[in-house]
Amino acid sequence: MALYVYKKKKENPHRRLITGISYSSMIIGSLFLFWSLYPILFFEMYSFINFRTKPTSPLPEYSSSFINTYNSVLGVSSILSTNLSDYTKAGVWFPSVAQKVSQDLKVKEYTLSIPRLNITNAKVIVGGDDLLKGLVHYAPKSLPGMIGNVAIFGHSLLPQLAKRGNDYRSIFTYLPSMERGDEIYSTVDGVAYEYKVVDIFVVNPNEISVLNQTDDDVYMSLITCVPPGTLNQRLVVKAKMDKL
Repeated sequence: MALYVYKKKKENPHRRLITGISYSSMIIGSLFLFWSLYPILFFEMYSFINFRTKPTSPLPEYSSSFINTYNSVLGVSSILSTNLSDYTKAGVWFPSVAQKVSQDLKVKEYTLSIPRLNITNAKVIVGGDDLLKGLVHYAPKSLPGMIGNVAIFGHSLLPQLAKRGNDYRSIFTYLPSMERGDEIYSTVDGVAYEYKVVDIFVVNPNEISVLNQTDDDVYMSLITCVPPGTLNQRLVVKAKMDKL
């Protein structure tokens, strides 16, 4: 016969409720973290397989003044810092390149259409800065249809928060889904020009050669921040005019 009998004490209903809430919070938090990080991790894997990480042309040497400018854009490293630039402004994407508009360009706006991204007649502002008001043709020296390189910036968000089409807050979110051979159409003063994608690659914000002008053909570079929803690097989709 047993000398002692142990009986499990009944668990307090309030304690059970608190335990349930704790476990539920942990599960919800984990799911939310996965929901937030999955697009970034997926892009990193996708870009490693599909995109080059260096531009095609050599990079220029950078002076100490550029380093100072670049650090001022990034702000201080403290997580409590508020000295971070507004990335809805095109001027901070490549901090060493000032926004200058050639006096020879009389056109202030034109349109861009990308069938793969469901973008139709999106507004492109020549020499603009506010990416919430339209796409920005940055540091313009030529227009679509002209010899040179047209660099167009577009904002991006996490895919979960983005809308397809002409929503300028997230218009280039799905730019990484572009493929070589995809068509891009631009209409300037009623004249339409067709481009086809010839290259896709990723660069760092100090690799400004992607904005360089060319004199050998008619190019267009579509640029956005990647991974989507972050500010780490720049995706460049380079296209060449299909017909002169």
